[in-house]
Amino acid sequence: MRYYFAPMEGVTGAVYRRTHHEYFPGVDKYFMPFITPTTNERLTPRQKRDVASEANAGVPAVPQLLTRTAADFIWAANALFDMGYSEVNLNLGCPSGTVTAKGKGAGFLADPDGLDRFLDAVFAACRGRISVKTRLGMRDPAEFGRLLDIYNRYPIAELTIHPRVRQDFYKGTVRDADFAAALPRCRMPVCYNGDVVSEEGAHAVAQRWPAVQAVMIGRGLIADPSLVTRLTGGVRADKRTLAAFHNALYDRYCEAFGDRRIAMLRMKEVWFYHLNLFADSEKHGKALKKSRTADEYERAAAAVFRDLDLLDHAVPAWFRPA
Repeated sequence: MRYYFAPMEGVTGAVYRRTHHEYFPGVDKYFMPFITPTTNERLTPRQKRDVASEANAGVPAVPQLLTRTAADFIWAANALFDMGYSEVNLNLGCPSGTVTAKGKGAGFLADPDGLDRFLDAVFAACRGRISVKTRLGMRDPAEFGRLLDIYNRYPIAELTIHPRVRQDFYKGTVRDADFAAALPRCRMPVCYNGDVVSEEGAHAVAQRWPAVQAVMIGRGLIADPSLVTRLTGGVRADKRTLAAFHNALYDRYCEAFGDRRIAMLRMKEVWFYHLNLFADSEKHGKALKKSRTADEYERAAAAVFRDLDLLDHAVPAWFRPA
C-alpha cells in the first residue's frame, strides 16, 4: 500500500511538507494545495514559491490544479512538467461554494459533457502524467456511473476517489457501498480518500478493498504526524520527536514569513488537529488559542510538551463524521 498526504490550504505548504518529510518518513506523495491557473499563463509569486524545486528538494510532491478551462490547465501543467514534476493532479473534489459556483472542483462533475471535452483536450496536449481526484458526483452517487465511463476513456495515471458527493461536504459517513460498487469498473489505479484517521482505518481499507493501491490521508496525518511512519514499519513519535518537529516547523515559518506572529497563526492551524495527541489538553489548548503574541504562543506550546502526557491511542475530538 502507498500512502499520500492530502493537501490542505493554509497548512500543508512547502515549509510544512519539507519539515514533515524530514521528521516522519513513509509518505509516498505529498499533494500540494491547489493552484488556480489563469489566462495570463504565469504563476503568481506565491505559487512559484510553493512549487519551486528548491522549496521541495527531496520531497515527493505533486502539484494540483483547479480549473475548468482546458487551455489554462495545459499551460500550467506543462510549465510544471518543465520544472521537473512528473505528475500533475486535477482537482475535481473541492466542495467549497466559492469554487463550485464557478463550475470548478466538484462543481465540474455537474457537467459531464464539458468534463469529457476538457479531458480530451488535456490528454492530447500535456507532456506528463495526469492524475485526478474526484467525488462521486454533485448530488447523487448514481452520477458516478457516467463520470467513471468518461474517466475510463483516458490514460489517467491514478484516480483518487473521495466517496462523498459535493452536497455532503465532509459531513456524515463516507459512501463506502458506492465506492465498492465502482471499484471493479475502474481501469486505472485507484487511491482511497475519506475519513482515514488511524492505523486501524488504513488497515481496514486494505482489507476491504485489496484492489486499492493507495490511501490518501489529510486531517488524520496533520493530527498524528507519525501515522504513516507507523503504517510503513516505523515507531510512534515520542514527545521529544514531536517537540523537535514543532520547533523546526515554527522556526522555519518565522524565517519564511519574516514575522513571528504570522508564524504563530500558521502553527495554530496545526494545533487544532495536533492537540488530540495529548491527554487532558483542554486547558493548554485554550492557552494556545488565546495567545496574542509570539512570546505567549511559545510559552503555551512549550507547556504542552512539558506538562502533558501522550495518549496511547488518540481519539480525534475534531473528527465528527456523523
